[in-house]
Amino acid sequence: MNTYIEERTIQLAKYIIDNKATVRSAAKHFGISKSTVHKDITQRLQSMNLPLSQEIRKILDENKSQRHIRGGIATRKKYKDKKKCPRA
Repeated sequence: MNTYIEERTIQLAKYIIDNKATVRSAAKHFGISKSTVHKDITQRLQSMNLPLSQEIRKILDENKSQRHIRGGIATRKKYKDKKKCPRA
C-alpha cells in the first residue's frame, strides 16, 4: 500500500476519534469522498492498526445508532426554516 494512503488513513482515524466525527464530516474536512473515508477506516485501517480500528468501530456504531435522530432533526429544521421564508 502507498505510504500516502497509510498516512491519510491514520490521520482520518485520529480525526474521527478526537472529534467523534461522522464519515461525512471527516470526508468534508479532508476533501475526499465518503466512500474513500469509509474504505480507509473500515478495511485499510484494520490491516494496519487493529486497536485503532476497534476504537473507530465503536464510534461508527454509535453514529449509526444515532443517524435516525440526526435525520429527524435535519428534517424538522428544514421545514421550520421553510415556514419562516415568505413565498416568492
